[in-house]
Amino acid sequence: MNKVMLLMLAATLTACGPSQLSETVDALTANPERIKEIQRLCKEDRAKVDDELCRRAAEAAKRRFYGDRPEQKPR
Repeated sequence: MNKVMLLMLAATLTACGPSQLSETVDALTANPERIKEIQRLCKEDRAKVDDELCRRAAEAAKRRFYGDRPEQKPR
């Protein structure tokens, strides 16, 4: 019985993991509107986003500011 409860607990906690891991710095750099949205959330409602996503948005904004944008790369 205890093993079943532990397995159920582990499955539940796994399902509650962060869902925003796919938002990499490179993906955010290509999407300035998403950067703005995340930065707004980081500033106004920190409970909705985690620290790592705020760091990624800051790095993406920095890359865009200094000219490391996907649309600027030579083809």
